[in-house]
Amino acid sequence: MTTHRGKLVTVFGGSGFIGRHTVRALARHGWRVRVAVRRPDLAGHLQPLGTVGQIMPVQANLRYRWSIDRAVEDADAVVNLVGILNEGGRQTFGAVQAFGAHAVAEATRAAGIERLVHVSAIGADKGSPVAYARTKAEGEARVLETVPGAVVLRPSIVFGPEDRFFNRFAEMALASPVLPLIGGGHTKLQPVFVGDVAEAIARSVSGAVAGGRAYELGGPEVKSFRACMELLLAEIERSRALMPLPFGLARALASVLQILPGAPLTVDQVRLLEVDNIVSDAARQDGRTLEGVGIVPTSMSAVLPSYLVRFKPHGQFEHKRSS
Repeated sequence: MTTHRGKLVTVFGGSGFIGRHTVRALARHGWRVRVAVRRPDLAGHLQPLGTVGQIMPVQANLRYRWSIDRAVEDADAVVNLVGILNEGGRQTFGAVQAFGAHAVAEATRAAGIERLVHVSAIGADKGSPVAYARTKAEGEARVLETVPGAVVLRPSIVFGPEDRFFNRFAEMALASPVLPLIGGGHTKLQPVFVGDVAEAIARSVSGAVAGGRAYELGGPEVKSFRACMELLLAEIERSRALMPLPFGLARALASVLQILPGAPLTVDQVRLLEVDNIVSDAARQDGRTLEGVGIVPTSMSAVLPSYLVRFKPHGQFEHKRSS
């Protein structure tokens, strides 16, 4: 592994799910990590991921350019992980995923920093009727226009200990005898392990991944939404009915749920499920995948048992009952 002792990387949004794994990977590669977040007082959990003094949270907000400039000062590389699934207050898709991404790229260029890694998502599409996907595409375009050598990474649904996919549906399975299959559960997904995404980011920051391109990151398995739910239920050893929910009905339901605190389901999320979330043939042919950058994707079966065990009827003690 190449190390970068003494080199500094600024990570915007490093306190989130993908962020904490990215910070750990960068620290492992030898980088000093400046974690730029809106609430550094809530990012103390990141510091034990490296050695003493290797990881330092600082305050920054993508809506305020001066805070971005301050966060990238004297850095050797920049990573932007900031993205939202739900809008709230001034945190709109446009402000965070388009304007914010552009501001980070402009600050990176102004500081003379050549290495910028921008994390987007599979499904980013400037022509999409979904604001989430449309602003993701707009952010990508602005980043590459501003820093042509930037690396854009588009993960599929990301799974791992703190994910909001398998954990969310496992929690639902504890409270409900039924799990909904939005659109009948036919949408194809290619869940990717958060550790693999973090390693791809670290390699991109280190210069091992060619810039000026968008890479699509997916796991080794393509599964339907239904198959993912069946895998989840088998893993947590619970029997639940899988109820097909047509897209039209799901959108109507989401229009009500999205106004609740925490927005358990939004209309945009339903619309995103109307399109398969998998690595494209073009990306595979061009080598713009995990395998293309030398990473062997991790299977769901290798990771899910490590964190879904808490949802089993007797948690981690289940094996003792059966022995």
